[in-house]
Amino acid sequence: MKFREYITKQGTLVLAGKNARNNEELIEQIKPFEEVFHTAAPGSPFVNIKGKPKKGDINQAAIFCARYSHDWRDNQKDVEVHRFKGKDIFKSKTMKLGTFGVKNLKKTKIKKEDIIKFIKNN
Repeated sequence: MKFREYITKQGTLVLAGKNARNNEELIEQIKPFEEVFHTAAPGSPFVNIKGKPKKGDINQAAIFCARYSHDWRDNQKDVEVHRFKGKDIFKSKTMKLGTFGVKNLKKTKIKKEDIIKFIKNN
C-alpha cells in the first residue's frame, strides 16, 4: 500500500502520507479541486479526500489527519487541523522534503474524544 487509506462511512476514499517522501508523492497526485488536510503543528501526514466529498467526509478526514499526527502522538490533546484545496498548495526551492506552503486555509479543532473514538472504531 503506497499511502495510508481510510474509507469514510459514506464510502469515500481518503489517502494519507506516511512520511516526508510519501507526503511529496501524495501532493503530486492531488487534483486542484480536492480537499487536503494537515495539522497546524509540523509532523503531520497530508491527507487527501479523493473526488468530491460527501456529507461527513470532511470531518472524518480531519480526524484521520489528527490521529496520525505527531501532535496527537506527543500530546494526546485536541489537535488543530488545516483544510485547503489542492490548488492552494505551493512549494519553493528552499522548502525541505515533505514541506509545502498553503494559502486560503480553514482551521478546525479536532477534539481528543473524537480521535479516541476514531481509534477504537478503526
